[in-house]
Amino acid sequence: MKREERQQSIINLLVEHKSVDLDDLADRFAVSKMTIHRDLDDLEQAGVVRKIRGGATIDAGMQFESDFRIRERQGNEAKLSMARRALELVEPGMTVMVNDGSMAAVLGEMLLQKRPLTLITNNAAIIERLKNESGITLIALGGIYSPKFNAFLGVVTEEALFRLRADIAFISTPAVSGTLAYHMDDNVVRAKRAMIASASKTCLLVNHQRIGHTALHVMADLSAFDAIITDSTPEPAAAAQLERADINLIIASD
Repeated sequence: MKREERQQSIINLLVEHKSVDLDDLADRFAVSKMTIHRDLDDLEQAGVVRKIRGGATIDAGMQFESDFRIRERQGNEAKLSMARRALELVEPGMTVMVNDGSMAAVLGEMLLQKRPLTLITNNAAIIERLKNESGITLIALGGIYSPKFNAFLGVVTEEALFRLRADIAFISTPAVSGTLAYHMDDNVVRAKRAMIASASKTCLLVNHQRIGHTALHVMADLSAFDAIITDSTPEPAAAAQLERADINLIIASD
């Protein structure tokens, strides 16, 4: 098996199991542990995995979010349920902002149901899917392309956003703790903040499994959002804290 094929197989195993064991991989592919170490080093350098003692994981950490290629294959039902609820906040004729991320990509495609719309996004998956669709005025934000996030980021992206205004912005996050939303990448944080500042209304999208977790950077206070949509009810303590803070939490499964 070629190295590229073996590494893709490792990615497939991580999507299914979320973590892999170095010894098991060496046995599975009939190669040395050193070869597997090099494979995991390559995948970590590409931002696909996070190496841990004895193996690797795709679970988010304080400074790690898995590659878009991993995330787009995870939790599809949760993404669909959140996107459907988010779609209820959109009316034809609106100008809508959608940020990076696999969750946002699902919503981006659903927005076709609400055309005509003006759609502003830095999400390359949405740009590719909607670029030839009638009834969509697509404003694709430029910037430096990030393969890890499949999005355009940086100063060019932020400057473009400062010159635009939307009726609503949909922002996704990999971590919420207390009344704060977090992200592990500073370029992504700046782009999301610019979208928040450039929209009349904002909606945060977060998987309930990410509530109760932090990341390296504080992205925003939850009070900055008009609504927060999650797929299922979070843990009781987290839900109670959000209720005490008078946060408008929408449970998509209700």
